[in-house]
Amino acid sequence: MKVLVTGATGYIGGRLVPRLLDVGHDVRVLVRDFDSVRGREWEQRVEVRRGDLLEPASLQGVLDDVDAAYYLVHSMYAGQDFAAQDRKAAEHFCTACHASAQGGPAHVVYLGGLQPEGTVRSEHLRSRAEVGEVLAERLPGKVTEFRAGPIIGSGSASFEMVRYLTERLPVMVTPRWVNTSVTPIAVRDVLAYLEAALRIGPAGVVDVGGEMLSFKAMMHGFAAERGLRRWIIPTPVLAPKLAARWVGLVTPIPNSLAVPLVAGVTQPLVADTAEASARFPDVVPLDYRAAVRYALGKIDEGQVETRWSGAPQSAGVLASTRDGSSAEVSSQIDEREGLCRDRRELVTDVPAARVFEAVCRLGGPHGYHGWGWAWAVRGLFDRLIGGPGLRRGRRDPDRILEGEALDFWRVERVDAPGERMDAGESGEVPEPQDPAVGVLRLRAEMKLPGRAWLQWEVEPTRDGARLRQTAVFEPFGLPGALYWYALLPAHGFIFPGMLRGIEQTAKTLWQQQTEPTAVFRASNHQTDASS
Repeated sequence: MKVLVTGATGYIGGRLVPRLLDVGHDVRVLVRDFDSVRGREWEQRVEVRRGDLLEPASLQGVLDDVDAAYYLVHSMYAGQDFAAQDRKAAEHFCTACHASAQGGPAHVVYLGGLQPEGTVRSEHLRSRAEVGEVLAERLPGKVTEFRAGPIIGSGSASFEMVRYLTERLPVMVTPRWVNTSVTPIAVRDVLAYLEAALRIGPAGVVDVGGEMLSFKAMMHGFAAERGLRRWIIPTPVLAPKLAARWVGLVTPIPNSLAVPLVAGVTQPLVADTAEASARFPDVVPLDYRAAVRYALGKIDEGQVETRWSGAPQSAGVLASTRDGSSAEVSSQIDEREGLCRDRRELVTDVPAARVFEAVCRLGGPHGYHGWGWAWAVRGLFDRLIGGPGLRRGRRDPDRILEGEALDFWRVERVDAPGERMDAGESGEVPEPQDPAVGVLRLRAEMKLPGRAWLQWEVEPTRDGARLRQTAVFEPFGLPGALYWYALLPAHGFIFPGMLRGIEQTAKTLWQQQTEPTAVFRASNHQTDASS
């Protein structure tokens, strides 16, 4: 079939796309910018359309000649207007379906959330149900709405919450909601249902899930798989907001995400799977401990396909478009008024490819090329004031993709020397260009009185490479200015240390005569697959 996937770079969508391709479907993905698909192994196998569900004009023609569509878009982070935005996005999608050639797709598949009985306390669960109602009302007889509980898989928010709470706390005094019943489901089973839906056709609302457990039993099950002994002591209080803040402190999940996650399990979420069993008999959900085992195996092997933190939470000020050379990107940093900058430069005899590989080995288990204790202190301080700190780590210890989280940064741009992708005016898939300078730019998502970026440029020279490092800060008022100048002494030894550390890492890689990590060659997917 010709299939459209919205949310293709999200946790579920990023895993569904390659599976649809592998079984022979012709896939079109809707993304807000071309950069978000760069470096993915399926990048050259899909048709990429740029559009935003909150901007109806951008959806023109997106649903033309499509047999089926997946609606995998929702706002998971807490915010005052998330429900209204989700409703508008669903309405705009339906309008685009009606306006498209042949009346739009014959089948729309939506992944929502299980609903508790009675009054639903979770605003996010109510919003999930509302989106399903909008789709069903505007596209009658064309919708399959899968309702799932906590998804268990490597990199999923629910799994990471269970994992870190269980691994880090041998004794837990917990609110009473840990005893509520939920129906978790393995991510591979969610994907199996989504794929099978194309063969079955519109099925209305279908609850999916595995065995029914309490959240307490989920933590005990995880502990058993890890060979740990854990004591969990429930109390009579509910305290979801306090619990969410505790989750935000102990786990990599930020408070803005912990709040809806915890609110979603304070009421029983039990799936009635009779309809799923009847319509999809070939999908037999894994039991919970098997799902945990598979997830831990992927993490231990470093094979996490997608992660909850992969989608950007906010836009930066500096443009992330791919029009223009890396020199023009640098001039953008140079010319903006009101920005504070710290520039450093180092010339080395190490080849540019090795230097760029070293630059991209940043954060997570690799650290920051020196002064690790200083970065750890900064990360701890950020966590204490509600930021992500360093706990998000990296999705992969060696591969890096644009748009994904890296500790308290967001990867805004990755251009290996000679491999930048420029988006053409025609709206088609970008074509590779050949700039001389490699660029890595990170945008800060830590708590700051302003906005900040770190950028590295690697320029090949006759005898090696020139490495330029630029820290950029846009202060918000007097607090922002005071923050910048207070850190200048620390910058004086940390930033030069980073440059020297990058050079040392590059020399080590050069001496080992290893090839660059495949993700830095977006145009060579045979190499990427073999890695």
